[in-house]
Amino acid sequence: MATGGFTTCLWFDGQAEEAANYYVSIFKGGKLGRIGRYTEAGPGPAGSVLAVEFEINGQRFVGLNGGPQFTFSEAISFQIGCADQAEVDYYWTELSENGGQEGPCGWLKDRFGVSWQVVPTLLLELVSDPDPVKAVRTTEAMYKMGKLDIAALQKAYDGA
Repeated sequence: MATGGFTTCLWFDGQAEEAANYYVSIFKGGKLGRIGRYTEAGPGPAGSVLAVEFEINGQRFVGLNGGPQFTFSEAISFQIGCADQAEVDYYWTELSENGGQEGPCGWLKDRFGVSWQVVPTLLLELVSDPDPVKAVRTTEAMYKMGKLDIAALQKAYDGA
């Protein structure tokens, strides 16, 4: 059985290197790896980027310039657990700017169409509280939000 973990492959239409540079600029400690280029064998133009390796938050990725056949959907998303509102605000702003799309309940798409969930780590604790009244209040408050607001979620949880 493979023991080296997983590498997530993201399929782009000619934007793999741009996307990799974008992601490593947002996540502290992000780093680029090898860049593979098409050869005369194709199918892309010789010398253009075929694939680029990168790592963010300890997760390995390969950006593949595979063409326009496939696009991203919300069926796959990356969840960012945020310790506080400053982190929520940072990732929400960075990932939704320059063509990204804000969505409901902490979800957004970045400018490449990749879906992200920008979520306070406290949220799961609040919505899974054994007191169903608190959990329901918190969940209902979350449903009304785009970017998640920790203070407002806590307020709903507390019944204030």
